[in-house]
Amino acid sequence: MIGKTHTITLTVDISRLAKTVGSGELAVLATPMMIAAMEQAASELLAQSLKAGETSVGTSIQVEHIAATPLGMQITATAAITGVEGRMVQFSVAAQDETGEIGRGTHTRVIVDAVRFQQKADAKRGAAE
Repeated sequence: MIGKTHTITLTVDISRLAKTVGSGELAVLATPMMIAAMEQAASELLAQSLKAGETSVGTSIQVEHIAATPLGMQITATAAITGVEGRMVQFSVAAQDETGEIGRGTHTRVIVDAVRFQQKADAKRGAAE
């Protein structure tokens, strides 16, 4: 599993702008949207190796957003598996636009039983009432 990579491509549309998602006032790719693309790449990569009934959840991400990307430009987000410790999987993540690197960092996901995890999360709703 270590060394496997996966890349996704998307276009910076209005729904991904900082001024749209509330993370700033400019018409540039929002940092949370870049991070979401990195997580999507990691999640899709790990999903290729999971057993029936399993899924993964993100537990940690450390990312630098180092360059702005304007509306209409394409970006790619890539995840590479760098380590596996039991159910925990570590990734290096990076993003580029058509002119170069825009972000990089690390991400950790944990493999869980999908039904059990959802049930536990849903039970919090009853505990909060």
